[in-house]
Amino acid sequence: MATLSDETLRKILVQIQQTAVQSQRALNVSVQQTAAKERERRILQLTIKEISSVDEDVHLYKGVGKMFMMEPHKTMVNDLKSQEKELTDDINSLNKKAKFLEKQFNDAQAQLRDIFHHAPKQQ
Repeated sequence: MATLSDETLRKILVQIQQTAVQSQRALNVSVQQTAAKERERRILQLTIKEISSVDEDVHLYKGVGKMFMMEPHKTMVNDLKSQEKELTDDINSLNKKAKFLEKQFNDAQAQLRDIFHHAPKQQ
């Protein structure tokens, strides 16, 4: 570190700090998206549970724009289950992304600590 000029060291520090800030922001966004998808999935699960408890001869309607269309019971349940599976996959990928971003943030923080810990003491 002693061979680097002050300007080069400053640029490195700024870059590491920017990486940490960007990782933290992206992590927060990822956590919020995960929470929203979890809520959606829970609503779908409750809807599937309610529809499954209803007789199959009851008419079910699906919202399409400003109107409703009659949907067969089996088709409605299958559509909801496929939506639930998509949400589960999205949640899993967001969790992986969050773990990566958290690791990236922690690495940047560790680099900053190392730099300041090993920096020469100025008089």
